[in-house]
Amino acid sequence: MPLLLVTVLPSLLILAFFVFSDKFKEPKQSIIKVFIYGILITIPAYFLNTAFGDYFYYRTQVSEHLIGSFLTAAPLEEGLKFLVLYFLVYKMKDFNEPIDGIVYGVCVSLGFATLENFYYVYAIDWGSYSTPMSIAYLRAFSAVPMHALAGCIMGYFFMKYSFVSRKDNLFFCFFVPFLLHGFYNLFAGINSFALYGLLIIGWIIALKLFSNLIKIQKTKKKEYEKKIN
Repeated sequence: MPLLLVTVLPSLLILAFFVFSDKFKEPKQSIIKVFIYGILITIPAYFLNTAFGDYFYYRTQVSEHLIGSFLTAAPLEEGLKFLVLYFLVYKMKDFNEPIDGIVYGVCVSLGFATLENFYYVYAIDWGSYSTPMSIAYLRAFSAVPMHALAGCIMGYFFMKYSFVSRKDNLFFCFFVPFLLHGFYNLFAGINSFALYGLLIIGWIIALKLFSNLIKIQKTKKKEYEKKIN
C-alpha cells in the first residue's frame, strides 16, 4: 500500500491543486475523461518509443541517451498529449475560459505520468541498482513534476491559441513542452543540479502564468456575483 500511494499520490495532489484553484470548477466527468485519455496514450507512447528508439539507434551514430532525450520520448509523448488537447479538449463544451487550457493540459499530462509511474515502479526489475520504493520517491520529485510542468506550459499556449490569437501559439503549444521534456531527459542521470534547476525555474514561470489567470478569473467572478445579487 505505501508503494502504491507514492506511485499515484504525487500526480493526484498536483492535479488537485490546479483543479481546485479554478474558481469556476470543471465538471468531474470532464476531468476524469481527460485524465483517462492521458493514461491511454501512455500505451502507444511505449510502443512508439521502443520502435523509433531502435530505429534511430541502429540507423544513426547518435548516442542512445541523446536519442531518448530529443528524438523519441520528448516529441512522441508531448505530441500525443497535444493531440488529446487539440482533438478532444478543444471540442468540449466545458473548455470555455482561458484557465481551462492549463487545467486540462495538466490533467492529460498527469494521467500519462500516473501510468508511466506504474511501469517504472512495478514493471521494471531494477535489481541491485535500486528498489521500487526508491524509484517511486525519485519520480515523485522529478518525472511527475516535469510532466505536470510540461502540461501547464502546453495548456497555456493552447489557451492562447484558443482564446487570444492563433498565430504561432499552436506551434509553441508543442515545441516548448518538447524542449522542456528533452532537456529534462538529457540532464536525468547526468546532472541533477541542472535537472532540478530546470524544474524550479520552469515551475516559477508556470505558476506565475497560472496565478495571472486566477486573478483574471477572480475579477470575472466578482462581476458575475454583482450581477446576480
